[in-house]
Amino acid sequence: MSAPFSPCPFLPAPRDGLDWRTLHVYRNNPRGPEFYHACLEYGQSLWGRGLAARAMLCLDRAMGADLKGDESVLQDWPLPYAAMVWFMVHTPPDVFIGNPRVHFQHYADRLGEPRREQRRWRAWACWALACKAKPAWPGDPKHAVVEPTLADIAANLERHGSPGEAQLWQSVLLGIPA
Repeated sequence: MSAPFSPCPFLPAPRDGLDWRTLHVYRNNPRGPEFYHACLEYGQSLWGRGLAARAMLCLDRAMGADLKGDESVLQDWPLPYAAMVWFMVHTPPDVFIGNPRVHFQHYADRLGEPRREQRRWRAWACWALACKAKPAWPGDPKHAVVEPTLADIAANLERHGSPGEAQLWQSVLLGIPA
């Protein structure tokens, strides 16, 4: 494994000693603002240890937190679209990250409740970020799914996401160099 990575500027600094128990405590508890922040922190911790794929999965979990959009944690730490791109772009070639494009393609197509549509369109939004950030990553040709357009994603984030989420995602997407 490579040396520890530099911190992601889009995530909070983690407390010392975070491990799997950080999120396990929420197994039977509400997954609101505290869960969201814990996911971001633990994702940063995993990233710092060079565990890129696991760090991205923590951000997936953060995207699934039960938030309305007006929580104070979102003022400091908006939905982690920019952190997702950071992980994709800054993962060294010798570190496992999998294929986020395929991950999000499958994830978006297979989500169930709670808040299925919100989580589904967030997954498609991350899929679009992966497609632009790493265009060489192939999709899964065996997975029969209709890939949405950028306009479809934006419209559905407007409909199902938090207030301002579509604009946040579009600004991250536009910030990815071509």
